[in-house]
Amino acid sequence: MPQKQNTAKDALNSKLKEFFLDQLRDIYWAEKKLVKTLPKLSEAAHSEELRAAFDSHLTETENHVTRLEQVFDMLGEEAKAVECPALKGIAEEGEEIIDETEDNTAQRDVGLIFAGQKAEHYEIATYGSLVQLAKDMGQQQIADLLSQTLQEEKKADDKLTELATNGINKQAAQEA
Repeated sequence: MPQKQNTAKDALNSKLKEFFLDQLRDIYWAEKKLVKTLPKLSEAAHSEELRAAFDSHLTETENHVTRLEQVFDMLGEEAKAVECPALKGIAEEGEEIIDETEDNTAQRDVGLIFAGQKAEHYEIATYGSLVQLAKDMGQQQIADLLSQTLQEEKKADDKLTELATNGINKQAAQEA
């Protein structure tokens, strides 16, 4: 007997949808955690430009939370966060960097950039996969929303790289 072709409607009642929802809950928790963590990173930053980058990304992250809530709504699901062990660890590492580095130093800023980029890379990987899954499930509108967030995460990562390579790393290398 030939297997029937899966349709987008079938995908919305599949194990793929359950996996998709699990990953949405994970990144929803991560984004909500970042809303709490980014102000701490900003406050700890020595560089005004780094502080501004964290502050700007906080506004974007608040929008990411809202977009995820829209996605849950579009799927007819409750917006529910489930602890993300990966981002929890990255956030804890960021707090350790603050605790273990001297105030008002480029060295601390280098560490904050590391922590920020680790979070960005996790988010980029997650959103990239979610965009593809949404497309595969025939949910182009959801894919478009998640793609907006993906692009903002990539820009935030690029900004952190720019700050590191355009001075902060060199400043830290000159600190005694």
